[in-house]
Order: sequence, then C-alpha cells, then structure tokens
Amino acid sequence: MNTATNSPARNTKVMNRFDITSRLVAKLKHGEAVIGGIGNTNFDLWAAGHRPQNFYMLGSMGLGFPIALGVALAQPQRRVFGLEGDGSLLMQMGCLATIATLKPKNLTMIVMDNGVYQITGAQPTPAAAVADIVAIAAASGLSNSVWAADEEDFERLVDQSLSATGPTLIGVRIDDKPGVGATRRDPVQIRERFMLGLGVREAL
Repeated sequence: MNTATNSPARNTKVMNRFDITSRLVAKLKHGEAVIGGIGNTNFDLWAAGHRPQNFYMLGSMGLGFPIALGVALAQPQRRVFGLEGDGSLLMQMGCLATIATLKPKNLTMIVMDNGVYQITGAQPTPAAAVADIVAIAAASGLSNSVWAADEEDFERLVDQSLSATGPTLIGVRIDDKPGVGATRRDPVQIRERFMLGLGVREAL
C-alpha cells in the first residue's frame, strides 16, 4: 500500500507550474486544445501562451478533465490536454473512471500537485499525506499514468502522449508559487474564442 513515505511521487523533483505549462505550450504546433482548470492552473496557462485553442475554466472545481473529455470525444482528430490541480481533481475523482471507460486516444491529463488548496488559503489536500493521484488514476483504469521525474522527463512524457493510442495522465509535483498573471474573467469571450479556435463557429 502506498503511503506518503514510499509513494513514487515523493521521489520526483518539485517543479514550477508556470515553467511546466510554458514547456507544454511550446510543444503545441497543430492546434491542440488545452483546458485549464480553475485558479492558478489557468492563470499560468493564460500567461504561458494565450491561444484561441485554450479554454479557461472559471468557478467550478474539478471540471477541467470532464470538459477536456468532451472536447476529445467531439473532435477525435485533435489532441487535447487537460490541466488540473490536485485539490480540484479530488472534487471530481469519478471522472477518471469515466475517461478510462471511454478511452479517448487523443486526451492527455496533467495534474499539478502541490498538496494544498492554494487559492483558498493553502489548506492541505489529501494528496499531501495519504492520496497518490497517479496511483488512483491507474487503479481507475488509466494504465498510462505516471509521475514526471523532472522537467526533462515531463517533456518526454508529453511527446509520448502526442502519439499515444489511449488516454495519458501525467502527475507533476509543483511548488506553492502563485500563478503568473490572471485570466480575464469573461465567460462569453472565453467560450466564443475557444469555439472559433476549434473551428466550430465562424467569425462574424
């Protein structure tokens, strides 16, 4: 049984969310969709590279991966990335089993794990002590789930996921630095820009 002392996550390097997000965005050359979960996850996505194929989740914890699943199923020829924090994912753990059941081949999930609910006061999450997010994902049926050992390993795993034939989940241990910048909180603008970016709505 994994514990906080022997979990593979404890052996990974603690990285920075904005740096990791910037490394991901730099690899996106073919209109890949990126869904940012609420809070610092999408703050850093906005700052790392504002693209029309980015969707910024506002106000609801845990919906980053379910929205990414919907996009992946609707556009199976497009690679889709979902970005979530550990605290946010813990609100919607059931989505992992649903994703494993539906097996979208074009979906990559990245969990940024700092062990705290950062934007609500840095209260510790269960991931800080007893819960191994990657092990939970694997047990939910997502066999291609792994912790990134460091930045180079993260980039390697992202590259692998771009040609994977099933859903991928990458866990990244991050520090507690705040997000860079802030997302413009305009839900209609976010939706319209994203739909244009995915080619499902024409510009007026």
